Amino acid sequence: MGKRAALVARREAMGFTQESLAHRLGVEVSTVNRWETGKITPRPQRRQQIAAALDVSLTELDSLLTPPTPVPSSEQPHLTPLNPLRRAHEWLVADSPVAEQRRAGRRFGGSLADSLEARVVELRHLDDVVESVDLLPAIRHELAGAESLVREGLYADLVGRRLFTAAAELAQLAGWVASDAGLHDEAQRFYLDGASAAAEVGNDPLAAQLFSSLSYQLANEGDPRDALLLARTAATGAADASPVVRALLWERVAWAGAKAADRETTLRALDAVDDAYERRSAEIEEPEWVYWLNRAEIDVMAGRCLIHLGAPERAAPLLSAAIATYPREHAREVALYLSWLAESYARTGALDAAQATLDSAHNYATRMPSARTTERLRTVEALTR
Repeated sequence: MGKRAALVARREAMGFTQESLAHRLGVEVSTVNRWETGKITPRPQRRQQIAAALDVSLTELDSLLTPPTPVPSSEQPHLTPLNPLRRAHEWLVADSPVAEQRRAGRRFGGSLADSLEARVVELRHLDDVVESVDLLPAIRHELAGAESLVREGLYADLVGRRLFTAAAELAQLAGWVASDAGLHDEAQRFYLDGASAAAEVGNDPLAAQLFSSLSYQLANEGDPRDALLLARTAATGAADASPVVRALLWERVAWAGAKAADRETTLRALDAVDDAYERRSAEIEEPEWVYWLNRAEIDVMAGRCLIHLGAPERAAPLLSAAIATYPREHAREVALYLSWLAESYARTGALDAAQATLDSAHNYATRMPSARTTERLRTVEALTR
């Protein structure tokens, strides 16, 4: 998101500096700065206060928070795919909200939790477009600060719950990115530390997400039977989770079952995924960390499982339709999903289609390299020879 010049202009027109507006709203100066630079967006409960201070309506405030429409990339050569990478590096070298508030010597409050939560969300979305080896240092940096804070900081119970939750979400993200980079031992440590943080504040769905993320790694890199046990444990431990979270947890059971060649468990789990996902509702709040799970992602997982169960002919239509809807800027995932489509073709004897699809996968993989993608493509290439 770009700089919110209109918001800056309105603040200055009302006679506020960043410091005086922050004092008026009871937030840190760094928070106002991040609003104006587009790094974070004010929470809904904060917007009423901002609108009152700036003497605008909520609708007008929404306009102030909307950056100008960017010039097309053809007219702005400097807007390259490297921008997300530069943004990740900025995360690494910039002071975190934890560091800023430590220097201020204050008891930590809600504004720090706001900033940390916003950083977690942005880092999570950067994972869609930034290579793991480049993003991981930024996440490690942020996680180290968050872990230090929850160990040593002073905060009220409600703020503490938010901080522990943010630390656990950072740990899950760190584990996922480390695993994608091929750093499986480090990923496991991240997952287990995060599960402990989530359990500390009774966040069972998040603890289950961390354990199921580890089960996914074990299914791919370890003993699938252990992975299946861990995935089932995670799903059982979060029986009251929201529908999309439940769908995600059952996906992990399905994948572990497929890798363990347990056909019955896999098919039952895939049915449970569909049942859970169909129960989603606008009235049921979902955690932000399941933002990416949609029908296409579910179909991709079903297709992958069907390949492992020996039904590649059923997998190909699911994979093909899902890939057609996938954002092309998410090059790593497109490459991975194309590799599965190529495998489905290869296993049905359609070798020309498999090779053409594999070539396309290689093209996307060069845009966003990943240890996971490299290994997948190597595996599928062996089927086309």
